[in-house]
Amino acid sequence: MKKLYYIINGPNINMLGIREPELYGSESYDALIESVKATADRLGVDIVTYQSNHEGDLVDKIQEAYFKGANGIVINPAAYTHTSIALLDAIKSTRLPTVEVHISKVEEREDFRQISYVSLAAEKRITGHGISGYSEALEYLANK
Repeated sequence: MKKLYYIINGPNINMLGIREPELYGSESYDALIESVKATADRLGVDIVTYQSNHEGDLVDKIQEAYFKGANGIVINPAAYTHTSIALLDAIKSTRLPTVEVHISKVEEREDFRQISYVSLAAEKRITGHGISGYSEALEYLANK
């Protein structure tokens, strides 16, 4: 049976290539998904990709990963990184290995972006590697 990983994206990630390309690059959300699918194929794993602008929907998807027997989660909580205790609690409750990914270097941005609730439950954090950070995260989880 193939390993299964959930790739979960928060608000505005669907706007990649449109929103602030100087920070997030010119590649689209579709390019991100194609890149992660190619990595999954190369690693021989299955993935579920998901994006929502709604916090509760993201919590539901984290819980779904648990109930579907996923082996781990790659998550870019986007703006919810800095505000969502609900996402933190959902990740903690599943105890699934989780890698937090950010396309930009959040540690070099505004003060409020220095807080990450999700990082309290994630076992690894990848920032500033563009969309390739997702593939790095998936490789990390698949090779555990």
